[in-house]
Amino acid sequence: MSFKENLLKKIRINHLARQVQASIGSAESGLKIDKDAMRSLLEMSPYRYQKERDLDLYIQKSDGELSRILVLDNELPIYETTVEDVLIRKSPYTKEMLSLKNVIKILKDSDVKLSRKEASLESVQIECIDSLDLTYGPSDIEAIAKEGTDSLEHGYFEGMLESISLLAELLGYQPPPKAFRIRHHESFGAVTEKENGEFLYGPAVILSRIDNALVMIEDPISSFDKGQIELFQKIARGEEKALTEGQDVFGYLKDKVLNMSS
Repeated sequence: MSFKENLLKKIRINHLARQVQASIGSAESGLKIDKDAMRSLLEMSPYRYQKERDLDLYIQKSDGELSRILVLDNELPIYETTVEDVLIRKSPYTKEMLSLKNVIKILKDSDVKLSRKEASLESVQIECIDSLDLTYGPSDIEAIAKEGTDSLEHGYFEGMLESISLLAELLGYQPPPKAFRIRHHESFGAVTEKENGEFLYGPAVILSRIDNALVMIEDPISSFDKGQIELFQKIARGEEKALTEGQDVFGYLKDKVLNMSS
């Protein structure tokens, strides 16, 4: 796979992980794991699916007889043991529960459980990303920026968004905090969270779904500064002029990535 394809895959991995993360809650919360998103994530991981009894298992072979086994349920446990052992602990037959040894296994699984919930999700996410070759050279970045400017020239929104997403991923830019979200606009920027609950957002790139307008706001803006947030929104809507607009935004992002890696 090309660098671009691998980077797109990384973006999808992170998106799926965020979906699953949002669905994780306590037993009292009533939240249920987004199994569809987790399945899609696991399909890109070293784990391989195996149906046993009423359990959806994802198995990663390790050295020796033991395997890493993720059970796709609301707890997302990852065990290091055998399939047979997991079946006794998670879905035992009545005859298996007649054994005191098995009852102890059912009641206590800390001896074989490696992780659960968020920790298991993070483990799978990291393994998915680690499998990708994300090395790149200047020509890769220049090609992505060119695709973006070509899409802008032809009014192709999805092409613009893809190029921006790729460059933003390399720069560590994130979707905006709540105070900076604008309807019908896509935005990515540097986010800094302070201990007092304040967010600094910027540099940030904003793309309008309405008219494909593309602008860049270079200076960070505080979530506590209502005046600057209002200016941010006006620039996004085209009511105020931005210092960097249109094709120059792709040039800005390209140079920032190349300077970062030099």
